Amino acid sequence: MGEIESSSNLPVHVAIIMDGNGRWANKRNLPRIAGHREGVKRVREIVEESGKLGIKYLTLYTFSKENWKRPKEEVSFLMKLFIKSTKEQFKDLMKNNVKVKIIGDRNGMPSDVIKMFEWIEEETRENSGLKLLLAINYGGRAEIIQAINRIVIDKITPNEIDNALFEKYLYTNGIPDPDLVIRTSGEIRISNFLLWQIAYSELYFTDVFWPDFSRDEYKKAIENYMHRKRRFGGI
Repeated sequence: MGEIESSSNLPVHVAIIMDGNGRWANKRNLPRIAGHREGVKRVREIVEESGKLGIKYLTLYTFSKENWKRPKEEVSFLMKLFIKSTKEQFKDLMKNNVKVKIIGDRNGMPSDVIKMFEWIEEETRENSGLKLLLAINYGGRAEIIQAINRIVIDKITPNEIDNALFEKYLYTNGIPDPDLVIRTSGEIRISNFLLWQIAYSELYFTDVFWPDFSRDEYKKAIENYMHRKRRFGGI
């Protein structure tokens, strides 16, 4: 895979549904947690590559509200993995000037995980490079309902509500909508991810499981996007 040249066609914001950790492990007769461990390595690589390519925003669908339905042992492992991987990647995040923002519902999350969220956001707050959004305990419908509830609480009148106002009540306030959404593992659906924000995003689906989603696979997705023409309803 050749180098991607800097271009006005480069996506500003890439969002990724990181899917396939469990199936990657099952295919190798390994426990599902082995897939999650391997998946963390890809996160590190893709974050680093995004910075090198000049991507400004990267959102990773890390843990959905629906993921609580998984076995308790797996969920518990994932919560511990969030903390462990954040600590391990902290030096790289700082070296690469990455600013971290957690999006999602913090209610009901373990207190030690919330403390880690607050710590990493504060420590990277002044960084001016890649903006890394981690969607944890996130659901697109829940985000929209929460925004509506806050608008009602703020007693906003109907004639005041437009797209710009509504977006101020979303987790992604101030952040441009994703230009490109990537989903790994061969599944072709959105899975309640950034439902408002991806109205006009380009979609890219690959059969590659997330633990195998290499830098070259990432570049392939970026190059595919760069050859598309976005019309936003026009001609």
